[in-house]
Amino acid sequence: MHDMTAANLRSGYGGESMAYMRYVIWGDRAEEDGFPNVARLFRAIAYAETVHATNHFRALQEEAGPFLVPSMAGFGLGSTSQNLEGAIEGETFEINEMYPTYLETAKLQKESAARLSFHYALSAEKTHEDLYGQAKRVVDAGSDVELGPVQVCDVCGYTVEGEIPDKCPVCAKGKDRFHTFA
Repeated sequence: MHDMTAANLRSGYGGESMAYMRYVIWGDRAEEDGFPNVARLFRAIAYAETVHATNHFRALQEEAGPFLVPSMAGFGLGSTSQNLEGAIEGETFEINEMYPTYLETAKLQKESAARLSFHYALSAEKTHEDLYGQAKRVVDAGSDVELGPVQVCDVCGYTVEGEIPDKCPVCAKGKDRFHTFA
């Protein structure tokens, strides 16, 4: 694997792993703040971030050894509204900066496993940003977001509220690949 693509996969793995922990912690805070549906949303998207981290890790299957891994990570534990803002900022960074660059590098270097992993993550992060934005608007108005079951594809991390689609719009896998957070 080309060094730059491998470094991008490692960075993506680190960032997604930290996003998982951040969302679990922020979900606990949402629960404490009286927003159980926001807590569930954080936990569902945390699961999606593990899907992305796993895909990046598997794409690195030929790489072994210790690496210092730089990755973007937001820190801070605030109110549920502040934590949602942090989540939106992180997803926006991944959508506008990180994954488009990583994806184009993988395409240029003809790294098909990395290209697919980055494509999946970029596509799913857009749904995460939207769901967090909806939740923040409602929380800022003083209420918990109304939320049906949150469905997460265990292949690509695509996340949707409500009914499970017949097939994932990102990876085209069947509805049996969705994990439900109800």
